[in-house]
Amino acid sequence: MKLKVFLPVLLVSGAALAQDTSPLQLVYDQVLIQTVTQNGKATEKRTPGVTRVRPGEVLAQTVVARNTAGRALANIRIQLPVPKGMVYLAPDGSVPADVRTEYSIDGGKTFAPAPLKKTVTVTENGKTVTREVEVNPNEYQAVRWTISTLNAGAEQKLGFRVQVK
Repeated sequence: MKLKVFLPVLLVSGAALAQDTSPLQLVYDQVLIQTVTQNGKATEKRTPGVTRVRPGEVLAQTVVARNTAGRALANIRIQLPVPKGMVYLAPDGSVPADVRTEYSIDGGKTFAPAPLKKTVTVTENGKTVTREVEVNPNEYQAVRWTISTLNAGAEQKLGFRVQVK
């Protein structure tokens, strides 16, 4: 499958961003993740600029947020959709304690921290039963991070891995 250059809709909000010129610079990146053997050990290879991918291959979607203001920014929300034709796998790297991560299963309309729950209706022994079940991460459609504070000149890298359907 030919990979289209994915330019996500990054939604950013916060009181600090209400100006005409944003003090927050966002840099998006997408790389192919492969496991290769080097010196008899399995290691991870990250390949940027890939234009073709096959079903089952894994990509990392990342965004780096840089504070270009001369002051700290607070409560910055960054939203990144899971690309069409791919399923969410896991975070790409660790997320600092002062960054809240939330997920959406409705295209980015609502968000909640993992594990997400949903209500399903099933038939058991001839009766209709409604229950709450945990959402499988491969159902996530968007990820939103809230950075509590980003100091002047600082940057924060955030991202997740997806698998090509």
